[in-house]
Amino acid sequence: MKKFTNEEIMDCIDKAVAGDKKALETVVLSVQDLVFSLSLRMLGTFPDAEDAAQDILLKVMTHLSSFQKESLFSTWVFRIATNYLKNYKKHMFAHHPLSFTFYGDDIRNGKIHDIPDLTQDVEKDLLAEELKLSCTNVMLQCLDAESRCIFILGTMFRIDSRIAGEIFAMSPEAYRQRLSRIRKKMSDFLKEYCGEYGCGTCRCRNRIPYAIQSHRLNPKQLDYTAADQIPIQTMLEVKRAMEEIDEVSQQFSFCKLYGSPERTRQFVQKFLNSAPLSTVKTTEA
Repeated sequence: MKKFTNEEIMDCIDKAVAGDKKALETVVLSVQDLVFSLSLRMLGTFPDAEDAAQDILLKVMTHLSSFQKESLFSTWVFRIATNYLKNYKKHMFAHHPLSFTFYGDDIRNGKIHDIPDLTQDVEKDLLAEELKLSCTNVMLQCLDAESRCIFILGTMFRIDSRIAGEIFAMSPEAYRQRLSRIRKKMSDFLKEYCGEYGCGTCRCRNRIPYAIQSHRLNPKQLDYTAADQIPIQTMLEVKRAMEEIDEVSQQFSFCKLYGSPERTRQFVQKFLNSAPLSTVKTTEA
């Protein structure tokens, strides 16, 4: 898909609010993958992320005229998305919250041995990769909602601290300090337990049967390894301001970003094809 400059997106917003359906489609397509990736990291599962992303995109489309162009469009979208996701209570982990203590105890004491082969003839390397991506994403659920959001925006989306401060209603300095503490907490956990990214003994390949038995891994539904990933360069082109968050250069290599699933794309197209363009002329987001 063609990449658009901020000026081009602003022009499309004007046209969309004036009734141009093609312009509205361009505006939505410019942010739908970002919205889905944020939703996936915040909520932990593909089905929950799809549902939330659709809600957020609908909110963006129906409140487009309230965008005052006082910030980047992506900043406005992130503000809508983060406020929505921090308070989202319909996802699985809202009813079954995790903690680092619980997750660490499961890694240390989970009965991973003497479980029969449940791989259903799926390659173990593929299952191990799926489990690794799923595990590290679910690990984010050990953070409270706001801390999780701060970590995701700062580490995965690399949002400038001034912009992030606007989103979270805190000073850039407070945001940087908060992000640094959260990153250290995540890093310490990985170093202690994870053998893939740290110095721990846990290896995804060894936990495949246990993960299948406990319904954490489904050999017939490999969402992560089947999903399209967004190149990091695309993310760097989306935002307009960059700065170092802190002096720690740790790379969280599991911080991959994913394109919107087909169901989300179909939802957007269905809305564009059925809704009157007056719906973009509501008032406040």
